[in-house]
Amino acid sequence: MNKDQVEGRLEEAKGKIKQAAGKVLGNKKMQAEGLVDQAAGKVQKQFGDTREDVKDAAKNAADKL
Repeated sequence: MNKDQVEGRLEEAKGKIKQAAGKVLGNKKMQAEGLVDQAAGKVQKQFGDTREDVKDAAKNAADKL
């Protein structure tokens, strides 16, 4: 697991909490910010997943040499 995967998951969780808090408080702006945070976290996590996949593929290719 790399830094981007961890930070992405944290950002997603933060967004879910912010969205829920906005819903409870009736704050539409906070809810929207939570959705944005969740989307940003998903993108960052996917980037980290891709980096990890590339690293694994390169390692496997090097092992076959």
